[in-house]
Amino acid sequence: MQIENNVDLRPFNTFGLPIKAATLIHIRREADIHQVLAHPEYGRAPKFILGGGSNIVPTCDLQSVVLKIEIMGRHMVQATDQAWIVEAGAGENWPDLVAWTLENDFPGLENLALIPGTAGAAPIQNIGAYGIELKDRFLSLDAVDLKTGRSFSLAAEQCGFDYRDSIFKRNLSGRCMITRVRLHLPKNWKPVLDYPDLQRLRQDSGAARPCARQVYEWVCALRRAKLPDPAMLGNAGSFFKNPIVNNKQHAAILACAPDMVSYPLPGGGFKLSAGWMIEACGWKGRRIGNVGVYARQALVLINHGGASIQELMALAAAIQDSVHQRFGIRLELEPTLI
Repeated sequence: MQIENNVDLRPFNTFGLPIKAATLIHIRREADIHQVLAHPEYGRAPKFILGGGSNIVPTCDLQSVVLKIEIMGRHMVQATDQAWIVEAGAGENWPDLVAWTLENDFPGLENLALIPGTAGAAPIQNIGAYGIELKDRFLSLDAVDLKTGRSFSLAAEQCGFDYRDSIFKRNLSGRCMITRVRLHLPKNWKPVLDYPDLQRLRQDSGAARPCARQVYEWVCALRRAKLPDPAMLGNAGSFFKNPIVNNKQHAAILACAPDMVSYPLPGGGFKLSAGWMIEACGWKGRRIGNVGVYARQALVLINHGGASIQELMALAAAIQDSVHQRFGIRLELEPTLI
């Protein structure tokens, strides 16, 4: 295993905040985890698991031991009558993994194209976009308990998946390190085109039943048009979750804001568009100091260069207060604060 001290974490968090880690250990195989746990200094020290750094906001220098997950590898492990089973190391870049599945004719992940981060982080967040969540394609994962050193596996039904949530944010928060994930990609594939933007692109193309590659290209085009590249403009993706309300709350909000963008949920209730609410409050495109709200997508807060955590959190709090005052909804942060 590779150990570094006093490490600048700006390259490892996509918002580009100037935070340092006292100790950073690169985890490139499962045996490295067991070495850390057996280490006389690091074994009992508090630990923080770092993937691609795309869904975290570091709020201070990290004194805990940072475990940078870099376990690689991807391959098709099984083909059943119903699906292809694909396995990926937790350190695999998620956008690259999606592209690789399509290059090998394993459709099913195209709606999740270009979501930044690693394969190991995907189940923690239950990533989702354009009508698909990871849970819809997830089979199982392998992990190591950071307290006992025990290796274990979890099936989809054991992961407690919910909207941008999982057991790894609750009971298992900070308790284990995911090493591998397995995905269930259906052979009886059908395009998921429920979102209006995708429906519009299908109509414009004249494709009655587009292939997975076509859907992938559409999703990539939509994301590139709306979301900034972290390599060019620091950001942590969507900074706020889309609120979920019951039918009564939805009716009350529509009475005050009839243009509110919302989506009915299969189990009842509605998902409200946080981006629409933020834009309605006049935040889209605004800049305060070194931080701001992206001009093409109000859900995204951006680092114009040299931003501090104080500036970022002050902007987030101002947006939350503004939306709460107008709509009675308190927006939740999507990235994890550390």
